[in-house]
Order: sequence, then C-alpha cells, then structure tokens
Amino acid sequence: MPDAVDTLFLDFQSALAGRYSLERELGRGGMGVVYLAREVRLDRPVAIKLLPPTKAADAALRDRFLREARTAAKLSHPNIVQIYAVDEVGDFVFFAMAYVDGETLTGRVRDRGPLPAGEAARLLRDVAWALGYAHGQGVVHRDVKPDNILLESGTGRALVADFGIAAAVRGAALKYTAGLDGERVTGTPEFMAPEQALGEAVDGRSDLYSLGVTAYFALSGRLPFTGADATEVLAKQVTEAPLALADTGAAVPRKIAHVVQRCLAKDRAERPATAADVADQLTVALERRKELPLALRAFVKHDSRLDGPGVLLYPSLLLLSAGLVGGVLGLSGAWLTLVGGLTVGPLGVLVNRARRVLRSGFDHGDLEHAFKAEIEQGREERAFGGGHGPSRMERVLRFFTATGFGVMAFGIAMSWAGVWWQTAAPITSLGAIVGVLSGAGTLIMLQRRRDVDSEFYARLWNGPIGRWLFRLARWITPRSAMPAAFTHRPTELSIGLAADQLFEKLDKDTRKRLGDLPGAVRGLERDAQRMRARLDVLNEALAGAEEHMSAGPRDRRDRVVAELQAERDLVQKRLGEAVAALETIRLGLLRLHAGTTTVQSLTTDLGLARRVAKDVDQLLDGRREVERLLASTPDPERA
Repeated sequence: MPDAVDTLFLDFQSALAGRYSLERELGRGGMGVVYLAREVRLDRPVAIKLLPPTKAADAALRDRFLREARTAAKLSHPNIVQIYAVDEVGDFVFFAMAYVDGETLTGRVRDRGPLPAGEAARLLRDVAWALGYAHGQGVVHRDVKPDNILLESGTGRALVADFGIAAAVRGAALKYTAGLDGERVTGTPEFMAPEQALGEAVDGRSDLYSLGVTAYFALSGRLPFTGADATEVLAKQVTEAPLALADTGAAVPRKIAHVVQRCLAKDRAERPATAADVADQLTVALERRKELPLALRAFVKHDSRLDGPGVLLYPSLLLLSAGLVGGVLGLSGAWLTLVGGLTVGPLGVLVNRARRVLRSGFDHGDLEHAFKAEIEQGREERAFGGGHGPSRMERVLRFFTATGFGVMAFGIAMSWAGVWWQTAAPITSLGAIVGVLSGAGTLIMLQRRRDVDSEFYARLWNGPIGRWLFRLARWITPRSAMPAAFTHRPTELSIGLAADQLFEKLDKDTRKRLGDLPGAVRGLERDAQRMRARLDVLNEALAGAEEHMSAGPRDRRDRVVAELQAERDLVQKRLGEAVAALETIRLGLLRLHAGTTTVQSLTTDLGLARRVAKDVDQLLDGRREVERLLASTPDPERA
C-alpha cells in the first residue's frame, strides 16, 4: 500500500478484488499507470497497465486500446513481454502482462552511462529478433524506444513491451511524454521515423528507424536529434542527418556503427529490408568480437607480463637481500643473489602464471588466439583516438629519432677515428639526447594507436620461450589438476592441442623418428586460421558487392560476385583440407598409441599434410586478381 492515500489505487483494487492483489505502483506517465500485482488464481507476479480513466472515457480510444492490446497478446516470443489478459471492469481498462524483474534501457543508460559495444549489440539483437517475429505476425510496434525495452536482471536478455498499445493511445491523444529527468530525450518525437512524422503509413522499416535511434542512444548516451519542442525535433528527423557515432566520442566498432547508420536512413528503402537482417548483421559483428574466457582474458591483459607494483618493489627487496647475503658470504654471495634474483625470480613468476592457465583448462596453443582477439579489439578502440596510421607529429618524432641516433653514431665514429674527444663528445651527447627523447615520444605516440605491450608479449609467449615456460609448468603441475580443455577454441586449435599431447606421450625414440611433427601441426593450424580470416574478408566483400553495386552495370556486378564466390568456395575447400589433415595426424597418433599403425604410415600422413600446406600457400600467393576485385568493391562499413 502506498504511503499516501491514492484514490485511484483504492478504486482500482476494489474493482480487481478476488482476481488480482495490487502491491505497489511501478510507474506512471501520460501512457497510463503500471502496478505490480499478484494474480490470485495462479499466485504469480504480474504487471498491470491501466489506461488512465480520463482517456478510457473516450469510447473510440478505449476500443482502439483494447483492440491493440488483444492483438499484442497473441504474440509469443522470448524477447516480447507476454500479455496474459486484456480486460475492462467498469470504468477501468487494463491488461496484465508478465512482470520483468529488471530495469528499462533508459534507466540503465541514465544510471551507468552508455553500454559497451558488445553488450549493446546483444541487447539490440534481442530487440531485432522480437521485432522480426512481430512483423511476421503483421504487428508493427510504432513506439520502439528505451522506455519500452526491459532488461531482465537474471538473464540479461532484452524484452520489448507495449506493442502497438502506446502508439494507439498517443495517436489518439496527440500527447508526447517527457524523458530523463523531465527533459525531452525519450519521447516519441525523438524516436519517430521520418515517414511517421510526416503522417504517412508505417511498416516494419519504421520500427527499424526507431531501433536505430535507440541503438544510437544506448551506445553514445545521447540522441541524434533534440529540440525545444516536438515540432523542431520532428523537422530534424525528416531533414537532417545525424552526427556520426564515431564523432560522439563513443568507441563503437565499425560493423555495429554501420548497422545503426543504415537503420537511420531517411528513405525507408535504404534501411535493412527486415528486422531479421539487422539481427543477422549484429550476429556477424558479435561473432567477430567473442568474449575471451576469464582465464585467458586475465592472462593476456595482466598475467602475461611482469608489471604492476611488484616490479617497483622487487628490485629494492633484491638489493636489500644481496646486501644482507654479501655481509655474510662476501661479494660473491651478493653477486649470486643478484643474478639468481634477476633470473630465477621472474622465471618462477611466469611459470606459475602458466600453471594457472593450465589449471583453468587451457594450454599454450590457446594463447595465440587470445592475444590476437585482445589486440584486435584494442586496435578498434585505439583507432578512435589515435587514428589508423601515424600522425604528422609521430612522423616528425621518428625523423628526429633517426637523426639523433645518426648524429650519435657519427660522434662515436669521430672518436674512433682519433678526432679530439672534446669535439666528438658534444656531438655524441647531443645526438643521444635528441634520439632518446624523440624515441620516447615516438613510443608514446605509437602506444596511442597500437597496443605495443600486448604485441611484444604476444611474440614472447607464442614463441619458443613461451612454449618452454608452458612445458616446464606442465611438468611441475599434476595431471589431475588440469581439467578437460574448454571448447571455446577454433576446431583446428582443439585438434592441434590434442595432437601435441599425444606426441608428448610417445617415447623419445619414436618422437625422434617422426621428425618435426609438431612443426607440421603448427603449420596446418596457421593455414586453417589464415583460411578463416580470408573467408571473413570474402564474405564481407560479397555482401558489399551484392548490396552496393546494385546500381551499377549488372554484368560487372555479376562477374565480381561470381569471381568472389569462386574464390570463397576454394578457400572453404582448402580450410576443410587443412582441418582434415590435422585430424588425420591426430588419428594416426591415436592408432600409434594403440599399436594399430606404424611410424612409417604416420610419416606418410605428414607428407600429405605438407602437400596441403603447399596448396594453401599457392592459393594465398595467387590471389592478386581477387585482391583487385576487393579493392574495387565498396566497403559496406564506409558506405
């Protein structure tokens, strides 16, 4: 019961007695009042939306509200708030719907700021799925906005509410709601498609425009169009282009920004054809930005490197220890302590971190994929502030770095040639100072647009040193402490890791007779990954060619599409061959352990694997013509 006496609450509860028990008010506005209630018969929580009695007195509006609500009640989808009942009791017109324990998208952005790109893409895909289903049932929402998108706390999924109902009331009453903190930021004018603002007929693509505005708000925390009143906002919706998402300061991947941009097209014919198309495009963007498992994410971000407060404290403790040992054992003891501390200590830390990865169910083969994903995601974020290439200042600093070290080398050469040191020393010093300071500035500028640290540690851990550290960590880690591997990794990595483990279990003589089997496995893994990357490029190029060359000569478009499809089919074939060759090696190792095959037979399989690798190399080397086609195909993300 509310603290103050609410006559509407009391009168409505009296009318519902025996069917629903009202608990409290959840919210109200020009669209009505929403109450949390318990349905008596099924003893379940429900949300009841009551049409304001002042509006219910209008017979036409009352009938339209009931008709829209009953139509919406027929929709059954995981991302649509289910309407359980639509009814009228006396002067009260209402519907009961599923209660969603969570918050609106408006509240989420207001309380915690814009959503991260990955989270926003997942929620928007949920909404697109819901809209696609509704449109397939002949229902257009007409009022897609953050207030009508509920985020469920337990699952994180997005659910769409008020299909057609809010628009029915607003269309009759010609009133607009206020938004955040009383400001006009989430009302219908700010989310209305141009054709809707002009009074034209609406369809599913009108909902997609509203979804684009909602996405813009979720990713940037601002709306593309605002104004002093509804008329000004509607005029901007019809005539003005929105500020690009990249210019708002939001770190949004280009593929996601491109989806939003297409939804915001003024001409509905230029928007995606269906909500399912939007969901598919968001799925592609999400597939390329899969979240790394926590253990790998922690490793590539922190545990792979020697940094943090301990790096500053450790040298002081080491010097103190060396001093104490030197006082007892003399200078040799001090030197031994320093050398051991600078080698054994860091080595032990890195091996322990490798053990932690192993104990989490991952292996050395997972690191390349993890570092690559982290560096790729960081590159997109850094590109916003640092651009895609070196800035003019970075080029200037590079020039002074090279010049400074060149002058320093010249000064050293002068001293070696017997030139008076008082002449060579100033030249050497000046060059060193300019080179070092400019070099530091170059590194700072480079770090702004590239994750230099991650790239360095990726090379370290993916190379021989990293493999040796993991081999040592595996040797000192009980096998029972290493759980079964997770299935997040690409197929070729899973097969390759299994082959590595089987190879390590062979006796030393057999491993020697098999030669560089691990090298062949690594090569096939790299080939498969190169094929996957190539496949992504070709799929994107095909989408761009079919979409953006439609206005050009048909014969040229057909030729480009046919050649790209042929290249894609060949890449898919080579990818399958590389994975099949890996599988053959793994099965051969299994049979070798079982005693049902010979080393000679497995060596033959290795020869076939090397032939597959040669075919992949020839394919990648002979792609110049396709590269020319790709260069002539418009980039859908830049269009």
